[in-house]
Amino acid sequence: MPRLSQWYVKLSFGYLLAGFTVGALLLANKGRPLHPALWSLLPAHIEWLLLGWVAQLTLGVAFWILPRFWQAPRRGRTTGAVVAIVLLNAGILLVSLGAVLGLGAWAVAAGRLLEIGAAASFAHAAWPRIVGRAG
Repeated sequence: MPRLSQWYVKLSFGYLLAGFTVGALLLANKGRPLHPALWSLLPAHIEWLLLGWVAQLTLGVAFWILPRFWQAPRRGRTTGAVVAIVLLNAGILLVSLGAVLGLGAWAVAAGRLLEIGAAASFAHAAWPRIVGRAG
């Protein structure tokens, strides 16, 4: 498994651990109220599990499993995939902090734009490995 895929997978499992921990706190708070402010963590819980865990794990496995080139570099230019991991994690953190700390709609919108940029960057990096190439 390439080093970049390992980073994607490790980060995704970090988000899985954080998301399940917050989810357990929210569930415990539902049974026996601990603190009303815990419900402000719900958007972060959703963000960490959907994009932090699932999407990031998917991108890491996709980078690993997509067809390789016959000549060097075997995985093509990886700059787009590196930019994608940075943009995705910055977007996840910005959306989470924006929702939890109440930074406003601008933080959530900026985080979503970063996540869209991550998807576009990863698609740009992976596209040459997906489509057929001549000779």
